[in-house]
Amino acid sequence: MSCFGDPRVMALVGSLCQTLLAATGFTNKNLRVLITGLLGTTTIYSTGQMAYDLRRLRLNGLIRRLPRSNRYVLTDDGVRIAVFNTKVNNRLLVPLAAADQPKRHPKLRAALKTITRHVDDYAAQARLFRAL
Repeated sequence: MSCFGDPRVMALVGSLCQTLLAATGFTNKNLRVLITGLLGTTTIYSTGQMAYDLRRLRLNGLIRRLPRSNRYVLTDDGVRIAVFNTKVNNRLLVPLAAADQPKRHPKLRAALKTITRHVDDYAAQARLFRAL
């Protein structure tokens, strides 16, 4: 699976959030339709891609397969991760990325630069990655 923020990952996580209330679970086909819709492209999200993503989710303990069926349900960790990732993307990353546009208010662009500087400083101190 790719990195956080990747359109495919965000579509997968978003589709998992849509299945939270699915009492009977979800199938490969159900989830694939949701992901294709969230990607918003004409590109088909293949059954092979879906099988790979389901396997990775299962191995990481985010979903579990229901016995004697081709259906899956989210685990407690899966619910937490899906909701958290979707909230961070929709409430933080999308607005911050939009704030850097030249037409945005100067105070908003300045705030984004301040946040970026602090995140880079923290990451450098924690040795997560080299500040750019």
